[in-house]
Order: sequence, then structure tokens, then C-alpha cells
Amino acid sequence: MIRPEGTSLGAYEPAVMSALSDLREKRAVERMLEGDHTLWGPEPDEIANRLGWLKSPETIRPELPRLAKLADELKAEGTEHVLLLGMGGSSLAPEVFGKTLPRKEGYPDLTVLDSTDPEAVLRVAGRLDLAKTVFIVSTKSGGTVETFSLFKFFYERVRAEVEGEPGSRFIAITDPGSGLQETAERYAFRETFLNDPDIGGRYSALSFFGTVPAALIGADVGKLLDSGAAALRECSTPASETNPGAFLGGAMGELAAHQGRDKLTFLASPALEPFGPWVEQLIAESTGKDGVGILPVAEEPEGPAEVYGEDRVFVKLALREEETPGTDALLRELREAGHPVVEILLDSEHDLGGEMMRWEVATALAGERLGINPFDQPNVESAKVQARSMLAAYQEEGALPQLQPTATDGQLAVFSEGDAPDVEGALKEFFARAQAGDYVALQAYLPPNEATTERLQGIRVGLRDRLRLATTLGYGPRFLHSTGQLHKGDGGSGLFVQLTADHPEDADIPDEAGSSHSSVTFGVLIDAQALGDRQALLDNDRRFVRVHLGGDVEGGLDRLAQMLD
Repeated sequence: MIRPEGTSLGAYEPAVMSALSDLREKRAVERMLEGDHTLWGPEPDEIANRLGWLKSPETIRPELPRLAKLADELKAEGTEHVLLLGMGGSSLAPEVFGKTLPRKEGYPDLTVLDSTDPEAVLRVAGRLDLAKTVFIVSTKSGGTVETFSLFKFFYERVRAEVEGEPGSRFIAITDPGSGLQETAERYAFRETFLNDPDIGGRYSALSFFGTVPAALIGADVGKLLDSGAAALRECSTPASETNPGAFLGGAMGELAAHQGRDKLTFLASPALEPFGPWVEQLIAESTGKDGVGILPVAEEPEGPAEVYGEDRVFVKLALREEETPGTDALLRELREAGHPVVEILLDSEHDLGGEMMRWEVATALAGERLGINPFDQPNVESAKVQARSMLAAYQEEGALPQLQPTATDGQLAVFSEGDAPDVEGALKEFFARAQAGDYVALQAYLPPNEATTERLQGIRVGLRDRLRLATTLGYGPRFLHSTGQLHKGDGGSGLFVQLTADHPEDADIPDEAGSSHSSVTFGVLIDAQALGDRQALLDNDRRFVRVHLGGDVEGGLDRLAQMLD
């Protein structure tokens, strides 16, 4: 693993080489490995105690027999499903492994649930045979509201519907001393994995947070660790173009900080497409703060070269054996147009362990180039605080705060800062504020499913091609644990379109695990989270519009697409 083989920096080659030289003179790689917090800032807080990921391959290896034993036990018991309940760093790496790594015959499949939309929760609950399901409750902090709400919901379902002790069907992954560790002890969980507390969530792919779920589906975790260890060795040499992590980090940081190329666009092959949301969180939450940031653009459908602005950098990621003629043709056009292009080819899916390590090193070093701490998330809490405020209002008043629409059109209602008399006019007014170098973020507080995603992607492509801007798409509240930090912390170049809908069917969140009493529903929770993020964005002077789709999500999106066409 050296400098990616298909890399073309074009006119930016001298600037990137100069950045690498600067990293080398600063001993950036060496200082990172030594745990020297001054590489990123004068204070050690949330730096010195966030570098445990550099040791993950060696610290997890002795745990492999324990993981294999648990996996074999579950197989022998006839377990068919593993359902992981988690958000952000606790869910994204498992999702990558579950969708890409070969699963051994006879081992359970893996489902990741990171939505509080009631339709999504009920769909998963209805699809799985709970008597043949084991649940992983995964949260570093041990108190993530979405994770605990899902835990309480499924614990009560198991208690009511499945024979035996419900706690025996639950496994915890968390930090030592967390609230989840206490919960696991109280409810007699089958197993608790205590992770190294010096690892931040988005850097935890090769820790227990990623390896436990992978092991339970029968994946070869040893190969993942071997790949990660090999990549770390290659990334441990002084910064140069032969150090794959330093090269990538130097290029990312330099192109974003000084060359105006801050939209890192991933063109992933079908086999590796699940890698996109994982690397999106890593880069967005690590770099989007203090008025700067690198916007990762994942899963944006490919378009003709002319629709991409001069703020883009392109990364192709594929298995070497895959044929990707369409992407390859596009990359040739992009190179000719002067866009920086990086191509990364992996020999097998298990090389994702090394690829994750490479991007973690690269992101940490890009942080140095940007002048920020890549291990904190100073703006994430604001949306949580606002959501808690909304829920408190609900508890007191029996209803969430009600917003007054700017305009309505059938089932559609738009909430904007403008004064246009109709929905279409309000949307035109909003997008008229776009400028070159901006991006559009679709924030979908909707049930995540194939039909909805297809329509959202269509809207996304239409906006990109018309405005010539980068676009992102995230389901709420999932994206709050991923790109939410960048949305509030970057330089303010985003245009945010929040999409909400009614909840024809809702689901109660038990007040306590094992209790049928409930004072709030998943519908109320996701609506409070949408209101909370709206307020946090407005408090940070972001350009924002909210579109409520009513009770027919697909019909509402079709109508919205017509208006935006």
C-alpha cells in the first residue's frame, strides 16, 4: 500500500508535495504515534486520551478466542439474527462489515438499527424472529438516547414474547464505568465488552465496536486485524508519498485548506459502497469545526463531468477484481478537466481493515493541516440540548412546539425565512441564496427504505445538476452522529433542507426496560430531534428550510421533485 496507483493531482502536485514536506519537518507521523497532543493543540484534553485506535489491532488480537467462542455458542443455539442497536461510530463500522464481509454458513445475519423513526423500528421488530435474535446494545458513552430507547423497546418485546430471561439475549459494548455497563449488570446481559476508553467512536472500527458484530456473523476478524496492522506499519514512516496515510492526509488537508478543494467525493463500487457512510462520519465529524472542514460526499450518483464544481476531489474505491467502466470513463474526463483524482483498489473485502486504518491516519493528519483538533466534536451537543428542550416541553404541555408554515400546497408545508406566498416560490427563494462552493444537505427525518431513498437520490441529482453544487443525503437522526458536527461547525457553506412527515403508526418507548408504561413515543422523539437540529442550525446562522411531507412520504417527495425540477 503506497501512494494510490491511479492518483492524479495535476496542477496541485507541487502544493501537496510541499504539504508533505511540512508534515515531515514537523515529525507529524512520529508525534502522532508518540501521543504528542501538541501536534493538534496546546491542551491535551480530547487528544492525548483519543489515540488508542493506533493500538487496536494489537489490543483486540488476544480477544479473538473470546469472540470466536461467543460466535460459536450463538450458532450452536440456532441464533439466526443479530440486531445491533447503536448510532454513529457504534453502528457504521458494523454496517460496513455486515454488508461487505463474507458470512460463514450457519452463522446469523446482522441488522443495524440506527433510526428512531417508528415505521423503521416496527418494520425491524416485525421482520425478525425475536426468539432467534441476539441484540447488541452499543454505545461508547453508555447513555445515547436513541440507543437506550431502542434497547428499552426491544427488551420489553423480548420479555413479553420470548421464554427465558430476556437479559440473556443482550450483549453490551461500551466504555468502562458507563451507564450501559451498569444497565448490563442490572439486567443480567449475556456478555459485556468494555472497550478502550481512549478510542473515540468514529475511530473505533477495529476495536470491540466493530469486531464483536463482525465476529458474530462468522467473519474472519483476524484477517481484518492483520490488514489494519499492516496498514499501520506502512503509515508509521515519516510523511512522504510512500506513506499511504500521510500522503492521503497531506493531500486532503492541503487541497481543502489552501486550494479550495474541500468536497471529497467518493465513487465507491457496488461491493464497497457501504464504506461511504463510515468514512463520511470519520471525515465530517473530525474536520468540520472552527469554521473549516472537509465535506465528504458519499453515495452521490455519478453524473457527467461538467456538473462538478472546482471545489471537488474524487476518490474511487473498488475491489481490484471489479469492473467499473462507467466510473473509469468519468475519472478520465475529470482528470482532463483538472480535478484531483485518487484511485484505491483493494485485493479483498478483508483489506477494509487496512483501508479504515489508512483513512483514520489520514484524517488525523489532515486535522493538523486544517489547524483543528480531529478528535473532539464541539457542536454535536447543541442539537441534543435543543432536542431535550423540545421533549421537556412535550412532557409539560402534552405536545411539541408547533411551527407555523410559510406556505402550503396540498399535503406539503414549507417553513422558511422568506415571504414567498406559495411552496414552489419559497423553495426557489431559498435556493436563490446558493453560491459557488456551497453544498446542499438533504436531512431526511423519514422512514429509511428503498423507495424513499430512490426518490431522495433523484431530488439530490436534480439539485446538483441544476445548481452545480455538491450534495449530501442523510437520514435523521442517524446523520446527527455523523455529518451533524460539520453542519454546525464548518464555514457556513451549507444549504439545509429538512424533510419531515407524519407518523401513521407510532411505537411506545417504555419508561424503563421491562416496563409497559410509556410517556413518550418514537414519533415524538424523532420529531423533537428534528426540531432540535433545526434550532441548532438557525442558532449557527445556517441557511435552512423545512418541508413537511404529510402522511404520504412517497407522494410528497414526488410532488417536491416536480417543484424543484
